[in-house]
Amino acid sequence: LPQAPTRAPWADGGSIGTGSASGSGGTGGATAMLTSSGALGSGTFAGGGNNSAAWHRPTPPVQHQDTGMKAEVEADAHMPGAETDLSRREWRRPSKRIFSNFDLERWLKSDSAKGFVGFLLALNEAVRGKRLADPTPESPAIKAMLKVLEKLDGWVDVIPPVTQSLRYGNPAFRTWHARAVAEAPSLVASVMPPPLAPAAQELGLYLSDSLGNATRIDYGTGHETTFAALLYCLAKIGVFTADDAQALVTRVFARYLTLMRKVQKTYWLEPAGSHGVWGLDDYQFLPFFWGSSQLVGHAAVRPPSIHHDDALALYGDDYLYLSAVRFVKDVKKGPLGETSPMLNDISGVPGWAKVNAGMIKMYQAEVLGKFPIMQHMLFGSLLTFPEPNP
Repeated sequence: LPQAPTRAPWADGGSIGTGSASGSGGTGGATAMLTSSGALGSGTFAGGGNNSAAWHRPTPPVQHQDTGMKAEVEADAHMPGAETDLSRREWRRPSKRIFSNFDLERWLKSDSAKGFVGFLLALNEAVRGKRLADPTPESPAIKAMLKVLEKLDGWVDVIPPVTQSLRYGNPAFRTWHARAVAEAPSLVASVMPPPLAPAAQELGLYLSDSLGNATRIDYGTGHETTFAALLYCLAKIGVFTADDAQALVTRVFARYLTLMRKVQKTYWLEPAGSHGVWGLDDYQFLPFFWGSSQLVGHAAVRPPSIHHDDALALYGDDYLYLSAVRFVKDVKKGPLGETSPMLNDISGVPGWAKVNAGMIKMYQAEVLGKFPIMQHMLFGSLLTFPEPNP
């Protein structure tokens, strides 16, 4: 393996994906650009500095040999507008539609991808400078979604792990997951008004798929992205509105994280598609994306603060980013520079606005732009896959 970089490449104009993101003004106009090659080291990350050392990755970028094309998503932050007439909509069981790099590029070029990325950016803006506990309206839909996550959490307590010699992959997870799959449509239906209840047959699969894979007993960023897709679909049919944007992160997503960390530690799920020490975290990415936005402009917490346990203890319950670092330190024993060199490097970035701009690009390149992850994504009548021209 190559040697880990000695400094955060982001701090000195290091390369993360093609396209660019400005670190001087938050998210660079709340616009994100992605190339589906997902290559780290093929573009620039604006921000000054004069360290020209290359940042090498231990794994090569995905090569799109199907077409040789580059697919880009450029989206502005926006909540999806609720459809006004759903009476004629034909709900359908979502399915996998990405079977090649060519399929992935097609989706990344579509309005569907642009809408989804715009939704993620809108939530990113909604939590800028906000603590998890800061006041925000909690609509009936937000409260109902929290009850769903509470119920799933309670099932972990009544389905304990079985005794086995292996550390990872406790088979009791399959029992918990099977119950979630069976109840998912009714759980999602409880979040929606009665006229929208038929949509639960479509959206229930997003909920169950966001909880990990029962066959492999694993969980990763693809499952986390499916949960974000569930929230996006519910926003598309008006269950969640722009007024819910902050609460979707600081209430709903934060509660989902608590649930999945409990599931991970109870049943010791394998990390799905992990980069090992070369990833931010074995299981999640969005806490670093939205969490860095929360910390923009913070008077006391700076990126290097992740190395101080007192800072994590004092602020970890208020900010997703610090909570995620604290969880990494809890499950990985050893110095952060050895167990999570990328997190260690990012701590050298001058400020949170630049960290956030980099996280936006990195999430798209390393998650949405990766075929091994996105081949499992579900597409239906709300999160659509572009059909070929007749």
